[in-house]
Amino acid sequence: MTRVLWDVDTQRDFMLPEGKLYVPGAEETAPAMARLVAAAREAGIVHVASADDHELTDPEISDDPDLRNTFPPHCLRGTPGAQKIPETEQSDPLPLSLVPFPPGLVPDLIAGRRELLLLKKNFDVFTNPNTQAVLEALDPDEIVVFGVATDVCDDAAIRGFLRRGRKVRFVEDAARGLDEDRAFTTADEVLSSL
Repeated sequence: MTRVLWDVDTQRDFMLPEGKLYVPGAEETAPAMARLVAAAREAGIVHVASADDHELTDPEISDDPDLRNTFPPHCLRGTPGAQKIPETEQSDPLPLSLVPFPPGLVPDLIAGRRELLLLKKNFDVFTNPNTQAVLEALDPDEIVVFGVATDVCDDAAIRGFLRRGRKVRFVEDAARGLDEDRAFTTADEVLSSL
């Protein structure tokens, strides 16, 4: 069975209490996240991470956010808040920005790579035009998802995987949501809501 570890936005602005868009309790999940990343590294499993890469002009950024479609400034490019926490930091990631690669080039581009970093300006990782090609090239039997926020970016990623017919395993103790009343706790719950 081919597995991929999918790390959703484990960046300082989300994960730490002093972060610009702190997800309550996120720092409590860091030990579980560290164990997942270490196990994937030891087993040679590909670790794909998404990361917000915002600028103040991005449509998602607002001084008057609704916390559903717009959010306060966070994970601004080049700031400490945009960095991944030490527990999930990748040692040599291949960053894939919003510049689309021809899909036919992606398999050779990522061949042999164990760490991929998908940058995004929207909570949905599939807004990065390279995500679909990466997923097709990796062609995992199962995607192990963890990260933040359960009710926003995790939700969008899981829905995207399920729409594409992928099997998802969601690691609940390595995830937190902004609004736990809106948070999905398992892939089965997401699937039943589609």
